[in-house]
Amino acid sequence: MVLSVRDLAVTRGGLAILEGVSFDLAAGEALVLRGPNGVGKTTLLRSVAGLQPPEMGTVTGAEDQIAYAGHSDGLKAMLSVTENLRFWASVFGLSDIEPALVAFDLTDLRDRMAGTLSAGQKRRLGLARLMVTGRPIWVLDEPTVSLDVASVALFAEAVRTHLRGGGSALMATHIDLGLTEATVVDLTPFKAAPRTRSMDEAFL
Repeated sequence: MVLSVRDLAVTRGGLAILEGVSFDLAAGEALVLRGPNGVGKTTLLRSVAGLQPPEMGTVTGAEDQIAYAGHSDGLKAMLSVTENLRFWASVFGLSDIEPALVAFDLTDLRDRMAGTLSAGQKRRLGLARLMVTGRPIWVLDEPTVSLDVASVALFAEAVRTHLRGGGSALMATHIDLGLTEATVVDLTPFKAAPRTRSMDEAFL
């Protein structure tokens, strides 16, 4: 297993939202997290990616292995598509951005300033960053927001290519990506039980 999550409990705003979450992610495998809005998908992903400490539990195998893509596209508006990808590639010690441009249909936009792109084009560029990190574990929060049907298909194929190369993906999405090989994990059973504070705790 490249990533192992054991008995993870996470909080939002000081309130427990998920507890007892356990799963393994192997090389070449994709897991899709499902559950209603507010169940804690984003918080869980941020904890797995090391951006937020869990309340309890362990995450093993994440160190310097994860490329995280959240709701923000993480772009520099005054840099071109090419310059944005080259910047991120340089951060991770890589140089070849052409496969990322091709995979997300950005070749014809390569000289455009990121700030002038449409919402869907920005999203494609934000996702293309994953391919220039060289990191084997992709952790993705609602990755297909703003994407049309054709662009969702591009993303799904990029994930498949990543999996075929031995990478893995952990995704939270309500969209059917057509990734029949992905395992779905429903987070609803892990919703934390309400906890009532004692009167003394309210004054601590």
